[in-house]
Amino acid sequence: MNDGNAMGQVIQIDEARIRDHLGEMVRGTVEETLNAMLEAEADQLCGAGRYERSPARQDTRAGSYERTLQTKAGDVNLKVPKLRRQTFETAIIERSRRRESSVEEALIEMYLAGISVRRVEDITEALWGTRVSPSTVSNLNKKIYTKIEAWRNRRIEGEHPYLYLDGIVMKRSWAGEVRNVSLLVASAVNAEGFREILGICEGAKEDKSGWSSFLRHLVDRGLKGVQLVVSDACRGLVESVADYLPEARYQRCMVHFYRNVFSHVPSTRVREVSHMLKAIHAQESRAAADEKARTVIADLRASRMAKAADLVEQAVHETLAYYAFPDIHWRKIRTNNPLERIMKEIRRRTRVVGAFPDGQSCLNLAAARLRHIAGTAWSTKCYMNMRPLYQPQLSETGAVA
Repeated sequence: MNDGNAMGQVIQIDEARIRDHLGEMVRGTVEETLNAMLEAEADQLCGAGRYERSPARQDTRAGSYERTLQTKAGDVNLKVPKLRRQTFETAIIERSRRRESSVEEALIEMYLAGISVRRVEDITEALWGTRVSPSTVSNLNKKIYTKIEAWRNRRIEGEHPYLYLDGIVMKRSWAGEVRNVSLLVASAVNAEGFREILGICEGAKEDKSGWSSFLRHLVDRGLKGVQLVVSDACRGLVESVADYLPEARYQRCMVHFYRNVFSHVPSTRVREVSHMLKAIHAQESRAAADEKARTVIADLRASRMAKAADLVEQAVHETLAYYAFPDIHWRKIRTNNPLERIMKEIRRRTRVVGAFPDGQSCLNLAAARLRHIAGTAWSTKCYMNMRPLYQPQLSETGAVA
């Protein structure tokens, strides 16, 4: 029995040595093969082999430098040739750079897509056999934040007739306390009918000073051609729009308006009032909508819902600005839903963070998420047919209507 155990141990030791030896052999073969490929590329660029005299020679060697390359077989040492007249650009190194770049981009995209750092570690270990540390993910994000800042301040080109504005409140740490910070976001539909995310800025709160600063930021970057601004009834927003986009109309989000009215309605009557409000926005023209609104106000007062009636009377006209635009656009410009869906993505991505250490980190992560969305099919599909907006409609007789 003792002899059998001893023999078993010997076999195990031999197997370990064999595995190590095979690994060294594979690594050595890979290293020799890659270095031979580098030499062949250098010969091709020079037009002749090493020490070869030839009238076709275009360059000569100037030594080499070493570079370590990670492969599945392990780290291999490459001797990269240097040439006297031209830069040696090898396809091997370029492929390696592209791979490294794609790995970096994949890590960043995973993080920005809402995957936790721990999950990123698990995924990288499964895909590449190496577990990426949280510090590595953090360093990669620092690299991309420079690009994000450039994207956030890029020049706005062309006209954007429909502008959507919204704000989101985040948590940040301040002197040991958790306080709110507002992020203001703008998206738009351009003159070709495609959606764009125009910008994001931090605001102390969603008041006139915050919105004025944000709109000035957009206008300074080139925002023009705005005909309609769609948003909730944010404090100070309407005044800021009048200051910086004086020719644009203001469309109050229909859905948010309904919610404001419902807050003054008994829960048992919400469904009934919802049908009444929807009837206003189902009319075929602005005149018909105004007439229906007067009927609804009278019905609300008769039903003893005076506060709801007062709100409709005071603000319903703000929700009817879309009637001045082509009817094929009405469903997409009478609410802020297109931007609301994007704001939900920001909330989902930032929910796992909790309280940010400062406003800049909060802004960076939200902007990164917006940049990610802007790079998807979201911005490459035509969202609206803009011809009816820019071309005068012709009557049946051919005259301009």
